[in-house]
Amino acid sequence: MRLLLAFFLFLLPALASAQATATLVADSVTVTADKQLIAEGNVQVFYDGTRLSAYRITYDQTGDRLTIDGPILIVSPEGTILSADRADLDPQLENGLLRGARLVLDQQLQLAANDIERVDGQYSAMRQVAATSCQVCGNRPPLWEIRTASVIYDEAEKQIYFKDSTFLIRGVPVFWLPQMRLPDPTLERATGFLIPSIVTTDQLGFGVRVPYFLTFGPSRDLTLIPYVSPQTRTLEYRYRQAFALGDMNFTGAISQDSLQPGETRGYLFADGGVDLGNDYQLGILIEAVTDPSYLLDYNFSDQDRLNSGVRLTRVQDFSLLRADITYYQTLRADEENERLPPLVGEWTWEHRYTPDQIGGILTLSSGAQSFYSPGVAEGPDGLDMVRFGGTADWQNDWILPAGFLAQAAGRLDGYAYAIANDPGYDSFVTQASPAVAVTLRWPLIRSSDGASNVIEPMAALGWNAVLGGDVPNEDSTLVEFDQANLFALTRFPGLDAHEFGTRATLGLNWTRVGRNGTESTMTFGRIWRSTVDDQFTTTSGLQNKKSDWLVAGQFDLSGGFSLNARTILNPEFDLSRTEARLDWANPIIAVGAAYIFLPPDDAEDRPAAVSEWTVDAAYEIDERWEIRASGRYNVAVDEPAYAGLGVGWRNECVTVDLSLFRRYTSSTIVDPTTSLGLSVNLNGFSAGRSDSAAAGTCRG
Repeated sequence: MRLLLAFFLFLLPALASAQATATLVADSVTVTADKQLIAEGNVQVFYDGTRLSAYRITYDQTGDRLTIDGPILIVSPEGTILSADRADLDPQLENGLLRGARLVLDQQLQLAANDIERVDGQYSAMRQVAATSCQVCGNRPPLWEIRTASVIYDEAEKQIYFKDSTFLIRGVPVFWLPQMRLPDPTLERATGFLIPSIVTTDQLGFGVRVPYFLTFGPSRDLTLIPYVSPQTRTLEYRYRQAFALGDMNFTGAISQDSLQPGETRGYLFADGGVDLGNDYQLGILIEAVTDPSYLLDYNFSDQDRLNSGVRLTRVQDFSLLRADITYYQTLRADEENERLPPLVGEWTWEHRYTPDQIGGILTLSSGAQSFYSPGVAEGPDGLDMVRFGGTADWQNDWILPAGFLAQAAGRLDGYAYAIANDPGYDSFVTQASPAVAVTLRWPLIRSSDGASNVIEPMAALGWNAVLGGDVPNEDSTLVEFDQANLFALTRFPGLDAHEFGTRATLGLNWTRVGRNGTESTMTFGRIWRSTVDDQFTTTSGLQNKKSDWLVAGQFDLSGGFSLNARTILNPEFDLSRTEARLDWANPIIAVGAAYIFLPPDDAEDRPAAVSEWTVDAAYEIDERWEIRASGRYNVAVDEPAYAGLGVGWRNECVTVDLSLFRRYTSSTIVDPTTSLGLSVNLNGFSAGRSDSAAAGTCRG
């Protein structure tokens, strides 16, 4: 038993003090007169998930030595494989020598050595080593390998140290390194270089990005990415830290380039959160950039507005509390930051009740919002405003005879406005908006061939009113007419605008649930009003007494197809606002195409029509090759916006990714540009990475 326990302590040092049972199977087990224990013939030893195979195991009690004759094969539960021709070790297997040995880590990286010397139970010192994660076929050189004079493998730290190494491709030396340290592939996080990449752009020329990852214990790490080209010197960075009660992340870059000579450019994105206890959460967000074109010049982001702020939230079973302050920074060429307004503060409290006296669900909320535009002259662009008040919202449902479903809903908004810097409005205004509605639904269900179809006619009658003075509209400037708000009390998303008058709504909803669980829905609807509501824009579909027709649906089709679409049809049944997305996916291909059309509307800050196609696709040719493509085409101006193409190839030991991207759009701050990227990863050395393509086959 001592022999068996000592042997397995070699691979599982953490079990040194454990008491466990090992199983030995051999053709014969003999104890000789000179105190030798010999297990011989098809020797198999099993211990806590680890298996040893050998021809003979001999323990010499007098010399206190352990000899194992091969072929030797050791397989651990973690996937480590060790093979050798012969081993001569002490009983604790902490010191000794294995000859003709091969070590395979995480079923990826294999190190073949003339011999492996065990030192102090932690280190494996190897001589004349060939390391690769590629399949080795006979005498044919692998796709890549590292030949080195010596390797030290630190099992405790999971680090591999190479000395006097040569990197070869198909047996041809490419470069030499005197010293090199790489992580064990089973290590999730380790300080060291990450996968480098080559980037070429029209504006910045040919460049190289070499990431370096530093870990500061289990809860902190820093990634530094120098990016060097003839046109720029850039340092990208990312810092992450986790606390017992929260976390924070910083991402950014600093550059000096030829695009804006003599200036230091950069950006910083940061976010974090802290658990304050008692269900309170504090969140922080920072987004800042030195100039509007920097993010696009370096392909960091295509955001055209940034926001920074602090948010306090408390979410409980029946209540919500939220308070935040946000600062907006515009990057658009046709906007000025002071006119957004850039500084917005908000406080909201909401609680949900189930009153026994009237039934249903009653939601009470209160809040305050402020909008501040510093340094702007009087007028709409210089508006400063504070809104405060509350809302009561109630709804209830009933099941009527013959399967009818009835719903009643009521809402009352009451807010006061303090307005400054805009003579178009009184300095203090109060406004109240009551709303009521009743809705009747009649779901009709039919099942056939394992599928269920539900046809649901719907009708609603509603009334809204606006009482009080006029107020500026800061939060309801863009209205979407869709299936989610067809029967809502109001189509406006915020509090500054409310519908008024009496209206009737008719609609039809169809739902199909297939035998395989797929679900498709389609909705038709229209609204009739007692009077025209001129708050709606001319392209909203709601601008007349009779609204445009709403047609919307989500369809799961056979063959992996899915369609999501919504369109507004005018009384002549011509298309108005339209959006649609079609997706097709199977195990080897995924294709998505989206189309959007918006007519021109000055009230929505859209002087020209928007008509665009967006396409993205990925095709897995086989286990090794993959092609990706994406693009957006502006139909309204008959020119592309951007196009991208990517090609990926991988096998068991190499991953190559090539990408090409072209941005066609231009403005006063950015120019059209083309970028080319290339990255090559040697599988088996990436910390925490274990995915790889299936290995090829050796042909004779």
